[in-house]
Amino acid sequence: METHLHHEHNTGITSLNGIYIISIIINFLFVIIEAAIGFKADSLGLLSDAGHNLGDVFSLLLAMIAFKLASSHGTKRFTYGYRKSSVLISLLNAIILLIAVGAIIIESIHKLSDPGSLDVNGQAVSWTAGIGIIVNGVTALLLMKQQKHDLNTRGAFLHMIADTLVSIGVVISGIVITVTGWSVIDPVISLIIAGIILITTWNLLSESLKMSIDAVPQEINTDEIMKLMESESGVTNIHHLHIWAISTTEIALTAHVVIDNLKDMDEITADLKRKLNEKGIDHTTLQIERQCTDCHDEECC
Repeated sequence: METHLHHEHNTGITSLNGIYIISIIINFLFVIIEAAIGFKADSLGLLSDAGHNLGDVFSLLLAMIAFKLASSHGTKRFTYGYRKSSVLISLLNAIILLIAVGAIIIESIHKLSDPGSLDVNGQAVSWTAGIGIIVNGVTALLLMKQQKHDLNTRGAFLHMIADTLVSIGVVISGIVITVTGWSVIDPVISLIIAGIILITTWNLLSESLKMSIDAVPQEINTDEIMKLMESESGVTNIHHLHIWAISTTEIALTAHVVIDNLKDMDEITADLKRKLNEKGIDHTTLQIERQCTDCHDEECC
């Protein structure tokens, strides 16, 4: 069963490579264009959005690397391969984004405290952010089909949808500046964008930290898993249950399973693994015991 699942996973990796490469290229080119126009037009809104879009490029790279790492083979030294590296990369990405948010907030406050520095080309802002809507929209369309089958891709897809909305906000600020000349809207929009980035990044940072210390992944309910395993016919007790993320895409579980008849061991083990796999747990290791005392731990029961 596991071999078949890994085969399907590797097929998904291959099919997604082209999509990710195209998405990364068009988003990175847009970051360069947006940053250049932002500097020329003295638009903090564009510069902050460019920083956000650069984060998107890193996120896309992270998703692609995570797929690659998920297929790495174990060695004598690294028995799970380099799959956990995807979590560390995610943590690093979150830290870099938090630093970028801090820089945006500081510069926005400076702009608001010095009205004389607010001289923004509203048309340049609107046109550039309009291109951003197209770029983010196209990227979302490229990921839309695959996001239904993969959590990493779904995250990237939702990120692109959010960025499309952010670009719409920047377009609005450009129109307001062009019509009213109210340039203060530019740092205000940049602060809103910083807030959106902060919310997204904080969730990424929190989950990455938890996964790096082998916490139960957010999408897994431990009580539900325990009840599922205990409800299996022939199982009398579950203890020493551990659930953690091997990578950003794979989850592992180990547990001691007490059964009333060792003759049913193979059937119970296969059935539990199948049910756990349906809950998104890819790697399951079960120690079958006849009674709790078999594990030589007085507190296990």
